[in-house]
Amino acid sequence: MEKLYQKTLKKWGEDAQYDQAVEECAELIAALKHYRRGKIDQQAVIDELADVTLMIGQLTWMFGPRDVEEAIQKKRKKLDQLLQES
Repeated sequence: MEKLYQKTLKKWGEDAQYDQAVEECAELIAALKHYRRGKIDQQAVIDELADVTLMIGQLTWMFGPRDVEEAIQKKRKKLDQLLQES
């Protein structure tokens, strides 16, 4: 995947990839709203999830996988604590 991420950055640049990530997240938001209203099927949401997942991979690579994983672990710990409080 790293080669794919390198190619996308080389072709479109960082700013374009940031914008693309925002666009894909917005499309997922819209798809989830439409899905809840019964306007689209589950596959449409899955397709948007796939787009966002690819962009998350790209952004993770751009910002540093180690730093992102560290932040995820902190968030998981916090979530676990919140769940124990309930």
